[in-house]
Amino acid sequence: MSLFEYVADRWERLSLQAFLHVSEVVQATIIAAVLGVLIGIAVYRSPAGSAVATALASAILTIPSFALLGLLIPVVGLGATPTMIALVLYALLPITRNTIVGLAGVDPAISDAAKGIGMNRVSVLSRVELRLAWPAILAGMRVATQMLMGIAVIAAYAKGPGLGSEVFSGLTRAGSANATNQALAGTLGVVILALLLEGVYFLIARLTVSRGIRG
Repeated sequence: MSLFEYVADRWERLSLQAFLHVSEVVQATIIAAVLGVLIGIAVYRSPAGSAVATALASAILTIPSFALLGLLIPVVGLGATPTMIALVLYALLPITRNTIVGLAGVDPAISDAAKGIGMNRVSVLSRVELRLAWPAILAGMRVATQMLMGIAVIAAYAKGPGLGSEVFSGLTRAGSANATNQALAGTLGVVILALLLEGVYFLIARLTVSRGIRG
């Protein structure tokens, strides 16, 4: 059986796994974006705070995926929960770091001008600084999403949802009928989904970043 025939014969199952894979990655990215932006807002004015936040997020990223899942499974069990926790933790670094860089890079003169026309601190942050930092934040989310697409494959180790189960099952059945097709279907599916999400980010950037900021 060719790869095309294998995919066509099992399209319903593969499409469901693909949807679950994208869903968990997108959800984890959104949660990490909320947390990362809040952390960035809290520390970007403090060099020491920024360094600590970045260092902690970097330390999490150095933990191997298998090791982190192995630590989470005894605490929260198998399935989607350890997968989501791990993905959110791994996504924090690029988003937090880019939020700090984006906010710190806003010209103080612009913030002062906003204050001069009567804006309070919250308004300056939400209506001026975050808007100017948005391209950097979005870039951090894009990097996090692409990174999580691959890490989510490892989540099959914790019985998590997604195409990782196809890859792992195919590899463990190496040598048997359709084992290679199964592993390839899962792997190529992840690559295709990553490219599609990259296109989505491009569209979001075109729609949400003004031409002046895009430069």
